Amino acid sequence: MSLTFPNLSRSYDAAGKRIRFLGHDGMVQISFSVAIDAISKKTAESADAETDYLAAFDAVRGLVHDMARNAYSRGRKNMYALTSADFK
Repeated sequence: MSLTFPNLSRSYDAAGKRIRFLGHDGMVQISFSVAIDAISKKTAESADAETDYLAAFDAVRGLVHDMARNAYSRGRKNMYALTSADFK
């Protein structure tokens, strides 16, 4: 099976400074997170930080999903944490 992202939900993890999202390989759910610094140049915490970071994720969602597929293809695990190094 191939990794898909049928659920467009994502959430901001303020403590971990990352966006969490899910992928699916058939019936298997795979957890992903992407570091904020990988998708956004903003670093200041503000009242709108969550909204800004989720919008930044949405703007590069296709690229993030491609990087997630790439990571998943190198070894199938049930959780992945993508960093800025994965986008180089």
